[in-house]
Amino acid sequence: MRGIVKYAAGVVLGGAILAGPALAQVVTIGSGSQGSLGFNTGQSVAKLVNQELGITARTQPLTGYLPMINNGELDFGFANAVEVGFASTGTGTYAGKPNKKLRLVGTMFPLKTGLMVVADTGINTIADLKAKASGLRIASEYKGSTIIPYYIEGGLANGGMKYDDFIKVPVSNFVKGIFALGDGLVDVSLVSLNSGAGKKSNAQLRDRGGLQYVSLDASPEGQAKFKAFMPAAKIISMKANPNIPGLQKPANIMEIPWMMMTSVDVSDELVYKITKVIVEHNDKLGTSFGAFKNAKSASMAPANAMPYHPGALRYYKEKGIAVGE
Repeated sequence: MRGIVKYAAGVVLGGAILAGPALAQVVTIGSGSQGSLGFNTGQSVAKLVNQELGITARTQPLTGYLPMINNGELDFGFANAVEVGFASTGTGTYAGKPNKKLRLVGTMFPLKTGLMVVADTGINTIADLKAKASGLRIASEYKGSTIIPYYIEGGLANGGMKYDDFIKVPVSNFVKGIFALGDGLVDVSLVSLNSGAGKKSNAQLRDRGGLQYVSLDASPEGQAKFKAFMPAAKIISMKANPNIPGLQKPANIMEIPWMMMTSVDVSDELVYKITKVIVEHNDKLGTSFGAFKNAKSASMAPANAMPYHPGALRYYKEKGIAVGE
């Protein structure tokens, strides 16, 4: 069993060991590109593991790295719950390529996102969007973030639409899609709640009322259409909040668990310790990265197509945290 047992020995020179402990345990954590959600999450968890467990945790700023965890090239990483399910079952963005060794550690915090437009378009609901779809430009492709089109397709399906109902404008990644909205290159894009890129685009569009979330249909029928594309996500209702871009009015948007995963080959003891330190030192994580302030241990282990690692399950059982609900 690999169990992250990678050791860095002291440097040997002329028969003498120079500097550092003789054996230092090292774990590798995959994270996204600098400034991304994955990057900020990885940096915060690595810092906590270093401080509280005395383990050297090193982040690797990569994209599309779940197969690297599956193959043993990385020890831990992060993704949204929809992508996690696809990776485990070999569906969606991982069609025909199941990553059978991947195992869940747990939810770090909920990720809230949704379709956004400029406020002065008069589009407030998914029905409004459908009425104007043929003349609107929508961010598409996302070659550097292949899961993003599933979010958008889920939102569109909620209102009985598809990508082909719009004028598609290719963007390279998630952030570029948000900036395209701020720069007037697209009329519809996916924007995460309180994201830095969203705040910047909102400021650019201040003279047009800023950004506005397109409120989804939260009826049972609307939820079913949405979940056909986003099985691990749900539609939630947000109250109006003038301090948050996109919420000048109440809106129903998407919520997806942001999750940490590892490999079945990583030791139970190590996964147990890391799960424990994440839950019991969430205040420190929140200080490092504000999104962790929204974490709730009671909802850390929701149902997913990917199994949970035995080390994580051991901790959840000890603390009475429900798994798979």
